[in-house]
Amino acid sequence: MVAMLELKNVEAFYGPIRALHGISLSVEQGGIVTVLGANGAGKTTTLRAICGMIKTTGSIKFEGREIFGKLTESVARLGIAHVPEGRGTFEKLTTEENLRLGAFTRRDRNAVAEDMDRVYGYFPVLAERREQQAGTLSGGEQQMLAIGRALMLRPRLMLLDEPSFGLAPMIVQEIFRIMRSINENDGVSMLLVEQNAALAMDLADQAFLLETGEVVMSGDTKTMKEDESIRTSYLGY
Repeated sequence: MVAMLELKNVEAFYGPIRALHGISLSVEQGGIVTVLGANGAGKTTTLRAICGMIKTTGSIKFEGREIFGKLTESVARLGIAHVPEGRGTFEKLTTEENLRLGAFTRRDRNAVAEDMDRVYGYFPVLAERREQQAGTLSGGEQQMLAIGRALMLRPRLMLLDEPSFGLAPMIVQEIFRIMRSINENDGVSMLLVEQNAALAMDLADQAFLLETGEVVMSGDTKTMKEDESIRTSYLGY
């Protein structure tokens, strides 16, 4: 089976600084993969490399097609939605205007309207806040909005960067429950960067552990959760 997303020997650079040192990873169709690691390990950089946001070398394939070197907008048009760290909410626009921006690549108005209803089905609170300025939403509501806006692209793959950051545990549990529903109901594959390793590994099928821009361990999450070094360093038991 051809992986939906496949990175081979990818290096990434911020100016002269090399942040990724030849990483390789893959996401299968319908799968959820998490990338773990300490701050500065290269997790966010990995997502930016996929989206064409930074200088990279190596191979990045989506559904068997080389996307290395494509513009960020072109990557999005292929069906890859990026939910960035910090949510990227357009604070002065309403909730609904933010969602419509997520469909900027689409011209199928009827389908866009259907997907708006689908997003409101996953996140009923956003329907209640549809005319509210996004900057006045709570942190949890803004994270829901960021995920909902990504769904408006009708993606086949979602890249999620720290969706639990700064949120109360109950809100995080609800957001992760909805992410699982999106994966199961809509068949959306996910590549998840997350500091909460225990939560991420409960959601994901596969995990890749990064240290200083290199993959140092990978495998199915059940096996990795049994690894003593992983448990001690990342799971806290």
